[in-house]
Amino acid sequence: MTINVMHILKSIATLFLVAILFSCKNNAKEVQDFLADKNLPIGTTEKVHLVHTDSARVTMKMYSLLMHDFTNRKLHPYFEFPKGIKITTLEKNGDSVTIAGDYALRYIKTKVSEIKKNVVIRNYAQNLKLVTSQLHWDENTNYFFTDRQFTFYTKTDTIYGVGFESKDNLTEWWVKDIRGKATIDTE
Repeated sequence: MTINVMHILKSIATLFLVAILFSCKNNAKEVQDFLADKNLPIGTTEKVHLVHTDSARVTMKMYSLLMHDFTNRKLHPYFEFPKGIKITTLEKNGDSVTIAGDYALRYIKTKVSEIKKNVVIRNYAQNLKLVTSQLHWDENTNYFFTDRQFTFYTKTDTIYGVGFESKDNLTEWWVKDIRGKATIDTE
């Protein structure tokens, strides 16, 4: 008799637990809205290694230790890279440009990225290097710009200033407030 009572109690507890589990309903939109309200990402990825190819040729590599996905934001969806990012673009002729920084945001709608803290860009073929604390990268126009202090190294000069703009391979550049010496080619 006690076995039957225990069996009945276990069955009732199991049915009660199943009823509770099935009564919880959340659709994906409700979960995304909840996460957005709490300023939480809808996804987190560790050790991201992305390789972009075009016609079976590698054109870009991206690496980051941590990526948060905030694409559930209505106005400005974005990806956050709180532990830094390193991007290498590879040209057909083998030239490469590397962009690295300790923190980054990439806005989905505008395709503008903000890279902060120890930002270093290198064009290995031209032997060019830009160092700054913050940089914006417009992927639509292939353009870098900053209004912060920078140091720009060329083959012959080291240029200091505030405010820098260039193509994303550093081959054409403009400085706003220059300090130091620069060699100018008059050809």
